[in-house]
Amino acid sequence: MRRKLKAAVLGATGMVGIRFIKLLWKHPWFKLEAVAASERSRGQKLGEAARWLPPEGFPSEVFDMEVKSPDPKELEDVDIVFSALPSEVAGKIEENFAKEGFAVFSNASSHRMEWDVPILNPEVNSHHAFMVEEQRKRRGWEGFIVTNPNCTTAVLTLSLKPLLDRFGLKRVLVSTMQSLSGAGYPGVPSLDILDNVIPYIKGEEEKVQRETLKIMGEPFKPAKFKVSASCHRVSTSEGHLEAVFVELKEKAEPEEVAEAMASFKGEPQRLRLPTAPNPPIEVRWEENRPQPRLDRWAGGGMAVVVGRIRREEALNGIKYIVLGHNTVRGAAGCSVLNAELLTSLKIIS
Repeated sequence: MRRKLKAAVLGATGMVGIRFIKLLWKHPWFKLEAVAASERSRGQKLGEAARWLPPEGFPSEVFDMEVKSPDPKELEDVDIVFSALPSEVAGKIEENFAKEGFAVFSNASSHRMEWDVPILNPEVNSHHAFMVEEQRKRRGWEGFIVTNPNCTTAVLTLSLKPLLDRFGLKRVLVSTMQSLSGAGYPGVPSLDILDNVIPYIKGEEEKVQRETLKIMGEPFKPAKFKVSASCHRVSTSEGHLEAVFVELKEKAEPEEVAEAMASFKGEPQRLRLPTAPNPPIEVRWEENRPQPRLDRWAGGGMAVVVGRIRREEALNGIKYIVLGHNTVRGAAGCSVLNAELLTSLKIIS
């Protein structure tokens, strides 16, 4: 029997932190040992300090857990740290944990674009996991930091991976319709978003463009195709919808693209990791799917759903719609899957 690794969640009282806790509760490989958050929550019970609870339910057994400080000295018995800290404070705190020998899996953007820190979307670039050995060597750390992508990028790159493998990519254009939960809790003020669409999300387009190339390239070497993004906030609660336009290196018909996506399996599926969706990409042929309200929970929120696959004449390529659950696949779920991958590869033991 595998020894259960002890896990802590930093930023546990926020929306992504709560998603982490729900995914880790009764996880077959990891044991939720501690929760931590800012000083204003320290010493409170999680049930008192939590700012949001998921509408589909939450394990009440964790409500009595005491919220600790995000300090390695307070969490010294833990093996793995999952970070849902805000990016403005995550950087230094995560580094402190890595220096002290912890395996840190971060949802924050603080370290994503650093040369020796992998952005892992496990079905897409599992071979980047071994970048942490260079990170440890270069920085003299006992532990390491692994990041997951921005929520929009996680959904996009998973849908692109079978196309890259089968046909090659020259250019990708994406226009996003991103849910309110992507802004964190409490999200966007109601008078700003009701009866409205906000056609700008600060820093989002740059993240999608940079992160996609890092993820879909080789370790330490970004991909060469071009990416352009336009990102918009819409009034849905959860689930990011993206309209994707792709110029392929090799010509492909919609049916060929659909088959490549529907049959795609990544390393998490081959390893049968506990959180891995099977299949990771669900293809639908209805004219009006996917839709956030109907499809965001595909694969327990870990799969992406693709529809409206058709020819794109302007690019001599393909266009489609893809949907993914932004706080599960695009955040906490991807981080937990990353930890499962590195455990399976014996990078964590």
